[in-house]
Amino acid sequence: MFKGFSSSDVSGQNQVKSSVQRGIKQKIQEQYPRLEGVFKDIWPKDANMVIAKCKDHISLVVIEKVPLFWQERDGPWLPTIRLLHKYPSMMPKMQVDKGAIKFVLRGASIMCPGLTSPGGAMEDVPEGACVQVTAEGTEHACAVGIATMSTEAIRSVNKGICIDKIHYLDDGLWKLCELN
Repeated sequence: MFKGFSSSDVSGQNQVKSSVQRGIKQKIQEQYPRLEGVFKDIWPKDANMVIAKCKDHISLVVIEKVPLFWQERDGPWLPTIRLLHKYPSMMPKMQVDKGAIKFVLRGASIMCPGLTSPGGAMEDVPEGACVQVTAEGTEHACAVGIATMSTEAIRSVNKGICIDKIHYLDDGLWKLCELN
């Protein structure tokens, strides 16, 4: 999704009204209840918030020039991996086995066998849940995406794509530390 992404792909940045800002903030808080205690550190009350519109219908929430969350069209808000590394317990973890790591780091969608093999592990999630993907033997996330199947379906079907819409380590969004 963010392969080849750069700051030149940002078509516009808009300061948003406080009511819109509250609405986005509330949606993110509802989506990530595990952030309740630290949300004020992530998004201070008086912080300067901008919505950056990018190619392929992607929107970024930028707080004090740092992109923190992104969304495709009207989908769920997903955190950037930089934010996820600061707060690793904010979303459910899915662990891929060693054989899947090189594909994940090239932006491939996660396939069921990568999670159900002996090196894989999963937290129970419903279809459509936002999840972080960790690699076997590592502690931090290497990708963020949306589960296209529930954990139960992943175990029973064990074929096809189970996590899609990937933002991964070393992609364009990862390299974009600040937006000016």
